[in-house]
Amino acid sequence: MEKCYICTPQKRKMSSTQDIGIGSIIRFNGELCAIVEFQHRTPGNLRAFYQAKMRNLKNGKVIEYRFRSGESVDVARVEFKDLQFIYMEGDFAVCMDNESYEQVHVPVSFFGEGAKYLEEGMEVKVAFESDAPILAEPPTFVELEITYTEPGEKGNTATNATKVATVETGSEVYVPLFVNTGDKIRIDTRTGAYCERVK
Repeated sequence: MEKCYICTPQKRKMSSTQDIGIGSIIRFNGELCAIVEFQHRTPGNLRAFYQAKMRNLKNGKVIEYRFRSGESVDVARVEFKDLQFIYMEGDFAVCMDNESYEQVHVPVSFFGEGAKYLEEGMEVKVAFESDAPILAEPPTFVELEITYTEPGEKGNTATNATKVATVETGSEVYVPLFVNTGDKIRIDTRTGAYCERVK
């Protein structure tokens, strides 16, 4: 991957609270954090501040912090890339850059629960800072084949009754009773929920 000069620490400029918002990635107490909530507050005649909720990208812990209005923050210069997931290797997902064909080892933990639905050839989104992966996302929806589930009940279209099904990645998903082994289903990787049967 080409070096991006704005990613290198010595070139990084400090920003202020006005430059960040939900989705921004900042360096806080030496660790990278993604801002998940960010609210501007002006309590009565007190000084305005920003109430932030941040997720530590290393350990997943959510922390809250109150920034003074105009306070300096260290915004990480992040580059997002679409890579192709190839295979698992221990605690890493090996992904390939479709342009340079370079292979990148991304910690599986970066994908969160979505790692259970990764399938060979799938396109994933990976964020880099200074050429190091810091964040990864599987596709929001995936289509996977059911390799085993109890036989479906003919004519039973009840949507509130479910059973367990194993999909081709080895993960288990709750599906409606009418779904069978061999069926392809769409899954929301954010929740692990069954969406629909794919024709």
